[in-house]
Amino acid sequence: MDPFVRRLVERLHDPSKPLSRNRHFHTFETPEGRAALKVVRRLRSLQKDILACHAEGFRARIFRHATGKGEHRIELLMERLSGRRVSILQSDEFELLTALPGVRDALEVFDEAA
Repeated sequence: MDPFVRRLVERLHDPSKPLSRNRHFHTFETPEGRAALKVVRRLRSLQKDILACHAEGFRARIFRHATGKGEHRIELLMERLSGRRVSILQSDEFELLTALPGVRDALEVFDEAA
């Protein structure tokens, strides 16, 4: 992940130093800014689903792939919807996700061979 995109994502998630999308609209009109907003929306959606699963008594399962790419597969079983959500995250995205409130405690991590 581009360091500038990562910094934007961190700032958008940080409640003590919020980055206003209205005040800094020129930043978010760039390709990097649009990429950061896309990552933020995806991570917030995952956080919401992970915390909902945890509240229902289930844990989100994380599978680490040993492919060298550092990918993480997140598998959520949603009993109330009789469904499953599977997302593939890169290492940087996974680090940002686990930094969000409540996410780290709700995860169950498995190592998986290639």
